Amino acid sequence: MGATNDQRLGAARGMKKLTPVEFAPWTLPLIVLALIVPIVGAVLLAGPGAGFIAGAAVAAAILVLAARARYDEPIEVAASSDPRYHLLVVVTEPADQPRTVEAIASAAAEGARATAPSPGAIEVLVVAPALNPRLSHWLSDLRQARLGAQERLAVSLAALAAAGVPATGLVGDTDPVQAVEDTLASFPAQEVIFVTAAGQGEEVAEVRRRLDRPLRHLVVGNGAAVPEG
Repeated sequence: MGATNDQRLGAARGMKKLTPVEFAPWTLPLIVLALIVPIVGAVLLAGPGAGFIAGAAVAAAILVLAARARYDEPIEVAASSDPRYHLLVVVTEPADQPRTVEAIASAAAEGARATAPSPGAIEVLVVAPALNPRLSHWLSDLRQARLGAQERLAVSLAALAAAGVPATGLVGDTDPVQAVEDTLASFPAQEVIFVTAAGQGEEVAEVRRRLDRPLRHLVVGNGAAVPEG
């Protein structure tokens, strides 16, 4: 069932907003020294070549930290233009185990019963993030990641179709959270289901914190829904 307007407003109010980063005046010289000292030291000890390498390492570290930065802004969801119940399924593992498929089918059926004025109308979209090792990601090598996501997507869609749940799918961003954000910008999901392996709940927790509608977490291996908390 979708959240009410009051519930969505309450979730948005309780969510930490993006605020400017502020530093005490005395911390700025320390930050500058932390950036410059390794480069100057490398030049003095081993020459300009070493200084260049140290500078590149510092720049890479800054880029990595910036890329890993997370913001607690609410995830925006597209407005629905039709009366269908929209269900988003995010698969970082194939959704092919019987209990996992059964849980997704049950959620789809519940949504269909709740849909008005056209009971039974539902749209299920499966997104397979193109999960990629960090090194391959920085080298912009997405071939294996996309092939793996396409295979995961095909298996999931086939399993759902066999259970009588028609669904469409697409390959998403390498970051599951970003994949959800990108998809919800155009897909008006009233509910989100994550299918992951055990121990992969960090991204799920972030999406749950930033999203104003129900989220279920299905763990491959036991097919059971992880209780929301």
